[in-house]
Amino acid sequence: MLLLLVGVLPGSAQRLVFSGRVTEASNGKPVPFASLFVPGTAIGITADAEGRYELTVTQPFDTLAASALGFAALKKAVGRQPRQTVNFALGSGAFSLGEVVVRPHENPAYEILRRVQARKPQNDKRSLEAFEFDSYNRVQTTLTNLPDRLAKRRVIQDMLTLSDSLGAARPADGAANLPIFASEILSRYYARNRPGRKREEIRKTQMRGLGPREGSVLSQILGSSFQDYDFYPNWQNVLGKDFISPIADGWRFTYEYELQDSVWIGKDWCYQIGVTPRRPQDLAFVGTIWITAETYALRRLDLRKSPQANINFVDQFTVFQELTPPAEGPGLPVRTKVAIRVTPAEKQAGVLLNLLTLNSNFTRNAPHDLAFYDRPVATAADAYDVPRDFFAQHRPDSLSAQEQHTFVLLDSVKELPSVRSLLDLADIVVNGYKRVGKLDVGPLLATYGFNNVEGHRFRLGFRTTPELSRDWLTKAYLAYGTHDGRFKYGVRINRIVERNHWTVATVEYRHDLDQVALLDNEFGQENPLFDAAARLGNVRRGRPLMRNLSSASLQTDLFRGFTQKVTVRHQQFDPLYEFAYYKTPQREPGAPTSANFTLAEVILESRYARDEVLVETENRRKAIGLMKWPVFTLRYTVGANHVLGSNFQYQKFNFIVTQSLQLGQLGRADYRLDAGYIPSTVPYPILKTHLGNQSPFYNGAAFNLMRYFEFVSDRYVALRVEDHFEGMLLNSVPLLKKLNWRLLASANVLYGGVSAANRQLTPAFHPLDGRPLPTFQSLSHVPYAEVGYGVENIFKVVRLDFLHRLTYRDAPEARTFGVKLSLQFKL
Repeated sequence: MLLLLVGVLPGSAQRLVFSGRVTEASNGKPVPFASLFVPGTAIGITADAEGRYELTVTQPFDTLAASALGFAALKKAVGRQPRQTVNFALGSGAFSLGEVVVRPHENPAYEILRRVQARKPQNDKRSLEAFEFDSYNRVQTTLTNLPDRLAKRRVIQDMLTLSDSLGAARPADGAANLPIFASEILSRYYARNRPGRKREEIRKTQMRGLGPREGSVLSQILGSSFQDYDFYPNWQNVLGKDFISPIADGWRFTYEYELQDSVWIGKDWCYQIGVTPRRPQDLAFVGTIWITAETYALRRLDLRKSPQANINFVDQFTVFQELTPPAEGPGLPVRTKVAIRVTPAEKQAGVLLNLLTLNSNFTRNAPHDLAFYDRPVATAADAYDVPRDFFAQHRPDSLSAQEQHTFVLLDSVKELPSVRSLLDLADIVVNGYKRVGKLDVGPLLATYGFNNVEGHRFRLGFRTTPELSRDWLTKAYLAYGTHDGRFKYGVRINRIVERNHWTVATVEYRHDLDQVALLDNEFGQENPLFDAAARLGNVRRGRPLMRNLSSASLQTDLFRGFTQKVTVRHQQFDPLYEFAYYKTPQREPGAPTSANFTLAEVILESRYARDEVLVETENRRKAIGLMKWPVFTLRYTVGANHVLGSNFQYQKFNFIVTQSLQLGQLGRADYRLDAGYIPSTVPYPILKTHLGNQSPFYNGAAFNLMRYFEFVSDRYVALRVEDHFEGMLLNSVPLLKKLNWRLLASANVLYGGVSAANRQLTPAFHPLDGRPLPTFQSLSHVPYAEVGYGVENIFKVVRLDFLHRLTYRDAPEARTFGVKLSLQFKL
């Protein structure tokens, strides 16, 4: 039978190919989209816009027909030759219709959608006081369509060879697909509404293949907390993009609906409704939703992103979800299946991500105390200690034969030397450090640099790992400049005192080159890329100085989202440029001056971030996800005079608000409000130096048409707003929408000034040789303002900003217009 199926039948079947063109008999013009068919059968095809067609059949027939609206149908006899050309010239056809009465009537799906909107408050899970359930999550990642050049690489060859040795079947088309990672997680998920709180207790987790290191941030965000697909809210955030839900409040403006059928899902009689976006480029879905006929609740959905949606690299996103029956209360997800395929470009390998979530043991309206939710993600101490057959016994579904093979392959793949080398390289790229025993060496980006003060700068550093201690984290480095001949060094030690409220004590000492323009900069030492870039090129325009820093701090969470921090800091500054300040109240030529200065400070900081999700690694903590609520930071600094040699007594106040706002059809806007006040008299390096940008590249944290060190303030308010319109407007322009460009707009406004006392503290001339000293300027009563507009997603990675400086346009060397380039990888 097998020989018959694979050998005899294909050989005995006759393959006939008919091709040709359908035209008008009167003038020879093509008849677009004409129908070609075999009378009396279901065999047929539609011609293209030029009237051309090609029909392939496997059974002989004697007649082929063509028809089109407004033309008389035409039949032609055909033979049994393997290839035949059959052209049709259709004559006009006329027929009369009886009386047709057309009355206005609404799409029947619209009434169903209106009732869905009316019943949303009862059907939405947010109407519950609280809910919880057991959750099983399985994630699989596969490299797809590996091109020959990639398949020939050593690490891929080793993995494919291992796969073949385990009996894997290659696809029929010969394209190589290679599993690279899989994970399974069993957890208990808790949610409380009013106030909104979430918690996930990860009980067991197992990762296979080329996955993240156990205990890392990524290893903890594979559970239900970060796969919460909920279509009752108007917007569903997918891969950082805001897709509009098919049952959103403004459903008629975005979607077309078709009532297709009525079916049973379990014991619920449901309407089956097809959904398609009105504009294919919008971030919207195509697919089917099922609405219960009695309660108008969402029961099931099967959706995919619109094929033309303005989103980069992702050529597939599908989500299937089934919710609990309405008889049990507002719908909670029972099964969710998601598939995401990312392809950087045509003829390149893609990455296919499959996610499966199965939930059970639902409990509704049994809230826990608010303190219970303080840790959004809690990983059991033995979560990574998984017996060999644990998931086989506790998995709520069964694996397919292909999935079983994948798991066996990924359990073995890490033993390959080439794979271990690849994992080491990936760890360096992601974290910037190279693991050596129980230490991480790096950051590697800061190993070498060159600038006009230090010359060639060489740096060697390390940090301890959780393998050495889960409660202690130590960072240290040593650097040397060939031009200035100075050694620089630093050490920071963190001690995790208590984890429930994340209480951390820190001590630090650093002796290194710094710049006045960056002293009060928040990016600072926690960003290796910024830290390395800040020491490249011409650092003299940033006014360099040597800085000795000693500090001790204590941080803790009083309650969820409310973090307190106190820091005691001692600093010594040795400017490496021409600088002086008056040491006495007498501020006139000949009065005593000094260049070096010392500060002793106490800094109190409060930060409130409502509903912020913080994931704890073994010795660090990181915020995950977009901030739906404003994040408030209040910082108070007091400087003491005559303490450990300090020279000034002063106060600083700083207030910052940041947020990312979803604006519906207008896209997403990010804003930052920064206000500061220094009521004391101190040298200008202690004041606020506003960050300018004289490079050709756009910097979202800077005033991009302001020069370096152009303005200094002791009181200021700055507002930065940036709105990404996604595909708005451009998606509706016929020629431009194919480019998938996206509009954006920005505005930077700064109001500030400097008191007369602070301006007079710096002499105009050097006290020894009388040379003019570099000074600074401040804003007048007119604020500094710049606005911009631009286009992003050019070639998927290029962003161009066109900027206009609105004020201080007559200042020396002021640029009133500029074009800034940046590269970004956004979906």
